[in-house]
Amino acid sequence: MIPTRPYLIRAIYEWAGDNNFTPHLLVDASQAGVIVPIELVEDNKIILNIANGAVANLSLGDDFISFSARFSGVSREIFVPTPAVRAIYARENGIGIVLPEDAEGSEIVPESEPTPPTRPSGPNLRVVK
Repeated sequence: MIPTRPYLIRAIYEWAGDNNFTPHLLVDASQAGVIVPIELVEDNKIILNIANGAVANLSLGDDFISFSARFSGVSREIFVPTPAVRAIYARENGIGIVLPEDAEGSEIVPESEPTPPTRPSGPNLRVVK
């Protein structure tokens, strides 16, 4: 099954843009494959502004997010696997979505087929006219 995480990220990104808000990503920089300016990481987290005016070549893919951005005047290539995204929200009002830490946990998959409800035992009722 295709994970919902990348779809949720893209949905909030589009919603923020449609409302002239500034979309920000909260990224777990300790995850494998994350390439961000390490000097800006605090407590293994970094907040990235991904608004159109702040980044170039933004790609919100199913497996990763990548773009170019300037940090202290220096252009850097950013690469974030989607499981490393902890939240996406609008800077102006904080509305967005917090994503679970476990990428696999973002999908609800039943362990077995649900059992149909059984009819309770007891007297059978019928309409009497």
